[in-house]
Amino acid sequence: MALVTALLLLAVVTILAVGMFRGISAQERIAGNLREKQRALHAAESAQQYAEWWLSTGNNSATVPVVCDTVLNANLSQMQICSNKLTSVVAPPLQISGANQGVTYNPGNALTINTTSARETYYQVPRFYVTDIGASADATGEVYRINAVGYGGNPSAVAVVESTFVVRQGVVDRGGP
Repeated sequence: MALVTALLLLAVVTILAVGMFRGISAQERIAGNLREKQRALHAAESAQQYAEWWLSTGNNSATVPVVCDTVLNANLSQMQICSNKLTSVVAPPLQISGANQGVTYNPGNALTINTTSARETYYQVPRFYVTDIGASADATGEVYRINAVGYGGNPSAVAVVESTFVVRQGVVDRGGP
């Protein structure tokens, strides 16, 4: 009788232990996925902020919108404002007729890119796409749409952000309240 009871208790404890380890493993995968999504979001936001900064400087030479048909590199001072609209903003991100579009931006060339999904690397360099929408409603500036995409360590960890940005001429910051 003692042997049967001991075997039953051992079986129950074994089932509980296996369930606990599976639960821990699932939680680790969830935490890892959340981490990769956050990395992708930060990469996309850095590209978006760079595009907004570039538009606001007024020092750009590409103020005339062009038909965009390739991927440029902001780290090589290659920038463009596009007159054509994206056919896919989300899936797959930033494409026109199935081809990747936009401008890549690697902040300070600090992101390590590795398409084999290694730890602490990014699947692709973040990209942004600037579209000229037209004059602002009050005709004092130009309105741009900025779409940006960033990846985490694998192709399924992707984030897409979008902003509408107005550039006005003659705005002066006097530094006071």
